[in-house]
Amino acid sequence: MSRLVTIIVAAIGTALMMTFVIGLSYSISTGFAGFSGGLPFMVIALIVIAMALYDFWEEAVKKDE
Repeated sequence: MSRLVTIIVAAIGTALMMTFVIGLSYSISTGFAGFSGGLPFMVIALIVIAMALYDFWEEAVKKDE
C-alpha cells in the first residue's frame, strides 16, 4: 500500500474506534451509573484514545518507507 492510502485507512480506523469508545463512555456516564460511576471508565477511555492516536502517528504518519 502507498503511504497516503495507509494514512487514510489508519485515520478512518482510528476515528471509528474513537467514536465507539467516546459513545460508550457517554452512554455509561449519562445512564444508570451517572457521572461519578462513569468517571473511571472515562479516564480509561481517554488513556486508550491517547494510545491509539500515538500508535496512528508512529505507524502511519511518522514511519519511513
